[in-house]
Amino acid sequence: MTCHNCRTQCRKYGTRGGLQRYQCCQCRKVYTEPHERLFENMYTRVDDGLMALRLLLEGNSVRATERLTGLHRDTILDLLVLAGQKSERLMSSKVQNVPATDVQCDELWGYVFKKESHKFPFEAHDYSIGDCWCFVGIERTSKLILAFEVGPRTKMSAIRFLGKLRWATSEEQRFQLSTDGWTPYEPVATTLLIDRCDYGQIIKVYGVPSGEEQRRYSPPEVLSCYSKTIFGEPEKARICTSHVERQNLTMRMQIRRLTRLTNGFSKKVENHRAAIALHFAWYNFCRKHQTIKTTPAIAAGITDHVWSLEELLSSN
Repeated sequence: MTCHNCRTQCRKYGTRGGLQRYQCCQCRKVYTEPHERLFENMYTRVDDGLMALRLLLEGNSVRATERLTGLHRDTILDLLVLAGQKSERLMSSKVQNVPATDVQCDELWGYVFKKESHKFPFEAHDYSIGDCWCFVGIERTSKLILAFEVGPRTKMSAIRFLGKLRWATSEEQRFQLSTDGWTPYEPVATTLLIDRCDYGQIIKVYGVPSGEEQRRYSPPEVLSCYSKTIFGEPEKARICTSHVERQNLTMRMQIRRLTRLTNGFSKKVENHRAAIALHFAWYNFCRKHQTIKTTPAIAAGITDHVWSLEELLSSN
């Protein structure tokens, strides 16, 4: 290491965060060896930070990760937010113009800080707390997560979500779109996607749970189910949301914040969004899918190898 001011050789001066430090013998200025800061301005060791994120990705809570790694929970949350922001930028830059053939969309319920029914009247329009939905769009063949949106279950969220789906799919490849019968989907999809997809809905009619225990612990009974063409010429046999609903189960198993009946729910919407973004980037690029025997990103032709978590975080 050469001093930038004196242009003389420096001596070793201990380590910090696993990196060698040097001190100039003349001006006494201290330098750290050249390195790429994976966690930007955080001083957490790379191995410890990656282990904390892996534990979160495997469904551990923040406090369980704190006990296993020795990192403070605030540091773990800072790592999560930083990794989530990088993952969201990665999804936007890499998952675009994908030649999709069969896309399924669904919404997954969650909440931040408190449930919607527990909010006070003055909190009614505060969307940073209460019910928080995750809109997911998956390509049926490659299992690639094309787009996601985190927010309230409103028409504006549907506009943002389907706008991201338009950005992610190729205009040269017409695809079939399947959703449930949520009302805002039809007008928004007609405006944003009518030129590149054939759209059908799967309509499910649910029964009313008979008691409180059944409502809390059992899914409602499906009384009837039928498909409906919205526009274009979708194949009736391919109008379904089974694959994206199975992806919802994966999310509930891998993201502790989405586990039912737990105290591990998100307390801040920023942490909630970051955890979901990190999961989707890891799912697309790092985790081999058991059905296709590779990662969705490889199956979709976005990349040619399985990424490590370190590569995912250093890619932008």
